[in-house]
This record gives sequence, structure tokens and C-alpha cells, in this order.
Amino acid sequence: MRLQLAMSLRNRKDMKSARYWSCLLLFIFSLQGCGTIKSWFSDEEDNPREPAELTKISSSVAIKKIWSVSVGNGQGEGLYRIKPFISNNTIYVASNDGQIKAINRLSGKLIWKAEIDSHLSGGVGFFRDKLFLGTVDGRILMADTQKGEIIWSVRLTGEVLAAPQSDGEVVVVQTYDGKLSGLDFSTGKKLWTFDSNLPVLTIRGTGTPIFIGSTVYASFANGRVLAFDSLSGSILWEARVAIAKGRSDIERMVDIDGAMAIQGGQLFAASYQGRLAAIDLTDGTRLWQREISSITGTSLGFGNVYVVDDNGTVNAYLSDGQGLRWSQDALAYRELSRPIPVSGYVAVVDFEGYLHLMSQLDGEFVGRVRPDKNGARADMISLGNVLYVYGNSGKLLAYEIRSKKI
Repeated sequence: MRLQLAMSLRNRKDMKSARYWSCLLLFIFSLQGCGTIKSWFSDEEDNPREPAELTKISSSVAIKKIWSVSVGNGQGEGLYRIKPFISNNTIYVASNDGQIKAINRLSGKLIWKAEIDSHLSGGVGFFRDKLFLGTVDGRILMADTQKGEIIWSVRLTGEVLAAPQSDGEVVVVQTYDGKLSGLDFSTGKKLWTFDSNLPVLTIRGTGTPIFIGSTVYASFANGRVLAFDSLSGSILWEARVAIAKGRSDIERMVDIDGAMAIQGGQLFAASYQGRLAAIDLTDGTRLWQREISSITGTSLGFGNVYVVDDNGTVNAYLSDGQGLRWSQDALAYRELSRPIPVSGYVAVVDFEGYLHLMSQLDGEFVGRVRPDKNGARADMISLGNVLYVYGNSGKLLAYEIRSKKI
């Protein structure tokens, strides 16, 4: 998986000094699994972690493009994962260079377009008639859904890499410096802040908080999931998904950056170099767990919990904890996206932009198409038998998924 790591300095005075910038290490490299540093620099011909070559498949599913639109520069150059949001028949989407569009999700026709003078890094959050976006320089923006006009803007302490969330009273946002903040919905005034004590090295990304009633659930780079009272910020419970192990800071990375999933009173979360865990929503008790390393997050369908490990294997675990239903390893090391169920299938996109459809029953391939040759880091969205894919280059596409007539 392509990961971006950063050394974190917690002293804010250091952050403002030239010495801080000379100490900051920001580097991107291909981290293939949990191997040693030696394996990262091995010769290509001796490296067993080369991306698997795609083989011809027998397609039993028709993947029909309904429409396609362009949205600015898409994810830009910062490894961002700006995700669209759908409300009723409108899909709201934003690009790194500040373009926001409202599009009819059925026809692909433009409803309105707005441009803001900021580089976006997180979004799109939504509540009723408001949109929430995060910027590279740590600002949270509230915009209306009628024209995309900015209602308020508040600066926080770090880059925003996931969509802010709201329940109509509080806007909750996680920043790259490991803090979770609650803001007043109407004014953006900061109500509370929780500092998770960011580890020295982290994967470039943050989890997206989830609201259920007045409780907000959030995951952190220290391998923990916490439940908060959204109004006060008080901690209701804490669950440890992964325990940092090893002598080096790289070996001790246990980020939970991928999306969590909730169903039937359970929360499912997966960490890097850690576990997939099912957690009781009421008190944080771990109900079951499986050893795995993942950065893309979890999704649910057909009684399965889907998760891609950092070797590129797509796994379907039974959601009741009874074991592994199936795994598909033919896409090894192809830097897969979070798996998304659509109709009776599950979809992933690889680093070359190929969309792969697998059966939810057994993981067998049923179809393939290439939406964007630059890949698609943002989570896809499915509604019924339609799959929405936002490519890294800025292409937003809608595909209809149907079984081929025999």
C-alpha cells in the first residue's frame, strides 16, 4: 500500500520554528505488508511483492456507464480521499482545487457549481441543507446546499483529511494532528477538543467520525476507538483494536484510518498491523477479533464484513464472528480501495484504475471495467444497483450493475 508517514512534534512552539521544519520528515514510499525495511529496497526482480498481473476473467455481469462528469483536479497531488455525498437525487462532490458541484445523480446533469479560494482535503460532510468541507490549512467550511455559498469558516490545529460530520447541533471533525473537535453547528465556535496523543509515525489519513443519536464514534492512530458525548466531548467508552508492538516506530504503527461500519448494535473497525474487531456499541466490549493489517476500512453485506488486507487480499468474514467465508488474493499488492457492496456483488478499485466486481457469495470475479487510469482512492458509493466512482483525476462516474441475460 502507498502510505505517507510523518514525524509528529507535539510542542506547538516547535511547530512554528524553523527547527521544526528541519526536523519534520515527510516521505512517501511503497510499504508492502508488514515486512522489514530491507524488503522495501529489494531489487524488483527479487521482490515478491510486485503487483499481481491481471488475468482474463469470464464476465457474467454487465457494467454499464450511465454518465460521467469532470470535477476540477479530483484528489490533487496530496493522496487525498475526498468522497462525494448523496442526498435524495443529488450528489455533492468537491475537488482538491476548490471546485464544488451539485449533480443530479440520475442524469449526471449539473445543478450548480461553486468555486472557493482554498485547497480542499476532506469532505464531503452533510446534514440536511448544509455541506461540510475541510482544507489543507486546517479550516472547516460550512456551505449551503442551494448554491454552495460559505456560511462560516473556522481554523483548527491541523489538516483535515476526512469529512466532518454533524447531527444538527454539533459538527465533529478529526484533524491530522490527532485531535477530535466539536464545533457549534450554527456558528462554528469550538465547544470541546480531545487530544489522542498522536504516535511519532502515522499513516497519512484519519478516520471519519460516525454519529448515532447524541453519541459520536471515532478511531485514532493509536489503534483505539472511542465513543463520545457529542455535546460535551466526554468519553463514554474506549476500545483497543490494536496494540503497538515492535522496537521501531514503523513496526509500532497501528492506525485506524479506514471507514468503520455499524450494524445491529455492533461497530466493525480494522487497523494497520493489528486486528479486525467487532465492538459492542453500548459499552465498547470487543465481541470478536481477527488478526489483520488494513488501512482501507470495513463494509458490510450478505452477512459479511469485507476488508482488504495490506497484501491486497479481499476478505469476507462472517459478521457474527464465526470465521472467514472467503478470500480473494488474485489482486495482490494492487493497492485496493475499500470494498463496497453493490447489488449482489462487492467492488474494489486498484492503483491502475480498474474496477473489479466479485460475487458476495464466494469472491469469484464477475466483471471488470476501468473508470480512471489514475485510480480511485475515495470510497465508492452504491445505491441499489448503481455504483458511483470518483476517480483520482476528477472523473465522477455512475455505473449500472446488472447480470447478463443468458
